[in-house]
Amino acid sequence: MAFRDDPSRSGIESHVVDCLIIGGGPAGLTAAIYLSRFLLRVILIDAGNSRAASIPRTHNHAGFPDGIAGGDLLIRMRSQAIQFGTQILDGMVERLEGEGGAFLAYGDHGCLAARTVLLATGVVNNRPSMPETIHDDALARGLLRYCPICDAYEIRDRRIAVLGNAEHGEREALFLRSYSADVTLVSPDGAVLDQGCADRLAQAGVITIPGPCSTIGIDRDRIHLTLPQGTLSFDVLYPALGSVIRSERAADVGAALSDEGCLIVDAHQRTSVPGLYAAGDVVLGLDQISHAMGDGGVAATTIRNDLAHRSPRYCATARSSPALDSAFPS
Repeated sequence: MAFRDDPSRSGIESHVVDCLIIGGGPAGLTAAIYLSRFLLRVILIDAGNSRAASIPRTHNHAGFPDGIAGGDLLIRMRSQAIQFGTQILDGMVERLEGEGGAFLAYGDHGCLAARTVLLATGVVNNRPSMPETIHDDALARGLLRYCPICDAYEIRDRRIAVLGNAEHGEREALFLRSYSADVTLVSPDGAVLDQGCADRLAQAGVITIPGPCSTIGIDRDRIHLTLPQGTLSFDVLYPALGSVIRSERAADVGAALSDEGCLIVDAHQRTSVPGLYAAGDVVLGLDQISHAMGDGGVAATTIRNDLAHRSPRYCATARSSPALDSAFPS
């Protein structure tokens, strides 16, 4: 293993891996598969909290016409990455530093030095206020859903509630209105919509309720929202409460972030910090598995080519380097 409890600053090179991938979702795992097949030394650190793992079944991922559970897809991708040589470690990276052409990552496994780092840390959905057990049950049963792009097709012509304010809520409600004539936007905290937003929703036929929403529960195959007007029942609830972007490790090394907190990258997934790349939902873009996987493939190819530019001879002999072999005991 390439981790060391207290790496010598003068001896770091002998323990350097080609790429450290932080994040084990579709973007990170795709990159791991590519990089390993490029014959590079790769370690992937997975905290086990990819949003994809919580998808009960996705039907718009190409190649799976009957759908596939997000967790099952990740298991397949992990197995494929390991098959080609990726070392996967479960845990967290708590701090990232740049050090003389390499990076040092500190976390659950000590310290790891890497020539390049790919951040595929994703985002965390802001959840509605409800007990975790009820939340998880509703999610598993399809009563609670987070991605209308992914699964609005499955709930067409159903009674749909959207929980959200202003821009997030309006945008999601209007999108879902193309799948059902019965869409209601509920404010979680009682905030009043501005007149322009209210007019656009009314014109589209979306019902608006100011809230606040005090409780969310399940009864049989319906999800219930307790509001000042009484308890209303729906077939499905979409929270539109935004998300938290996991870009802390990028901030550690001063990478440029957008106003939303996403990593700013060029067309090849390079960040503003040389040797640091980003892919998937942590980059501003379409939050979809297919898009994340595309980012991962682009990032991996860029990493390989950038390393080759830095040292063509190294890339040609990376797999047989005694120094690197010593960092990966059998």
